[in-house]
Amino acid sequence: MSFADVLAGIYQGFGVTASVTLLGMAYAVPFAFIAGVLQFSTRGWPHAAITAVIEFWRSSPVIILLYAFYYTLPGFGIRLSGLAVGGLVLGLNIGGYGSQAVRAALQSLDRGQAEAGRSLGFRRWQILLLIELPQALLAMMPTFVNQFIQLVKSTALVSLITLSDMTFRAKEISQLHYDPVKVYTGLLVAYFVLCYPATIVGRWLERKVGAGRKFAHDV
Repeated sequence: MSFADVLAGIYQGFGVTASVTLLGMAYAVPFAFIAGVLQFSTRGWPHAAITAVIEFWRSSPVIILLYAFYYTLPGFGIRLSGLAVGGLVLGLNIGGYGSQAVRAALQSLDRGQAEAGRSLGFRRWQILLLIELPQALLAMMPTFVNQFIQLVKSTALVSLITLSDMTFRAKEISQLHYDPVKVYTGLLVAYFVLCYPATIVGRWLERKVGAGRKFAHDV
């Protein structure tokens, strides 16, 4: 089996890998922003509650969460497809990490800007949406690109719940032709091709953010 045939075989799982990635992003981005903002802006028991939710998704091993949601939930009458479980678990896990980038970016802002917003008569939610979040978004963008790359790589785990993604296809090809070196080298190449464009975008964003901050500082 040629290396080109190996890549073609692995590519048959690309649709599943891409679907899990997109579904994971659909969960990760809203969860990261909502959880990060709530952790930043609340006090008392609401702060403790959202922190507990974030830590659950950040601290629980992804493999165990995949098994628990896919194999245990049907025992409670809740049946989710492998794609739904993969997107949900990977998305909320990555979103938990992303929430800390949102919280840290908000905390790093100059308090004087919030005071300026209050002096203009803005309410707290207006200061958050119109002043703080846009600036924090710029600062956290490179981190979000890194989270996206991490999400793409984590999709390799969904083969454990029988989804026929690129890793699952590689296992099948390796078992059929018993050529693991060629097959898993091809799998590494496939993930590199998927992740490297995001790396380039991340570096470009870091340069943009750095230039923006320098301009703001000079002004």
